[in-house]
Amino acid sequence: MWSLSVADDRLSQAEALARENPELAVVAAIVALVAAVGAYVLFRARRTPGVRFRRLLADRDEIAVLMHPNPDPDAMSAALGVASLAEQLDVEATVQYPGQIRHQENRAFRTVLDLELDPIEHVTDLAAESVVLVDHNEPRGFAGADGVLPLAVIDHHPGDGAGEAFTDVRTDYGATASVVAEYFQQNDATPVPPDKHASETDSDLTLPTDTATGLLYGILTDTKHLTVGASEPDFAAAAYVYPGVDQDRLDRIANPAVDAEVLEVKARAIAGRRVEGSFAVADVGGVNNVDAIPQAADELIQLEGVSAVVVIGERDGTIHLSGRSRDDRVHMGNAIDAVLSDRDNGNGGGHSRMGGGTIGPTIDPTGEEGPESVDRDALADDLFSAMAGDV
Repeated sequence: MWSLSVADDRLSQAEALARENPELAVVAAIVALVAAVGAYVLFRARRTPGVRFRRLLADRDEIAVLMHPNPDPDAMSAALGVASLAEQLDVEATVQYPGQIRHQENRAFRTVLDLELDPIEHVTDLAAESVVLVDHNEPRGFAGADGVLPLAVIDHHPGDGAGEAFTDVRTDYGATASVVAEYFQQNDATPVPPDKHASETDSDLTLPTDTATGLLYGILTDTKHLTVGASEPDFAAAAYVYPGVDQDRLDRIANPAVDAEVLEVKARAIAGRRVEGSFAVADVGGVNNVDAIPQAADELIQLEGVSAVVVIGERDGTIHLSGRSRDDRVHMGNAIDAVLSDRDNGNGGGHSRMGGGTIGPTIDPTGEEGPESVDRDALADDLFSAMAGDV
């Protein structure tokens, strides 16, 4: 049987060995240090993104939560979630965006949830030095955007952008709102039902009703009600936020009044569509509301026999494109990017099922001539070729 005296003898032998062979003591110390570092790295790796993001926020006094230009419900809900989490940590949060909020559902989202969203045009408009990007991974859409180094990036779109201290880009998720919902869940935040107050919960953190309602709508819109591009985490996130959702406000956001121009643009797209095989391209001409263009694309893709479609429109000299695909042969984001990357001031991209882009006006530097016009027929030809895989 092992005894105390035996243990003392073994310890004495080890000490003697170390005195006689000091190099072994150094090796042992190095091994112990490596083991300690490995254990720490493993501990950090196992810490969830939500916990790491919470701790990052807690070290700041204020943040600017930046959405992409012309933000949609996924961007707005993700920004709302980040701001809510920050404010519960006594961190001042300002949600900002370049561009405009035009789509009727987007305007309803903002109004029904009573969101405070600040527009920006220049980098100096940012409310804080610490910037958190949501639903995009590279700042864009305002003067000086190229010079912004974000503190953190939370997104589900492919891209090369990264945050200085935190990057969480999950291209296998259908919505950024799902990622943000996970942050609340990983921090044991309790969803607050619409008929209760946060003070009635025992949790340090809560998921407020307006945030839960926004996150669910963000998930639903970016996954077409969990039918397109949704993954298991999107379903799990929707289930987690559901107890806190205000059904009345959710319905008001989802069913706003429709702008008359949207209906007109949809009609022009359907009547003027050009079809080659199962692909369609529709040029709807000039529009006042650019959000009518993607809504027209959503309408056209529902037509029988159409598997991929791009709608083209123009506003203030800029050509806007919006595409949809339910054809496994057509990666819409890549198709639009391939066409626009060869054109001056062209920029496009997106997912396999959904893509978009713009062609900005080309101005004569001498000022002697007006902006160069875009050959829209040639553009349509190139889009058909790209959908067919010829570019």
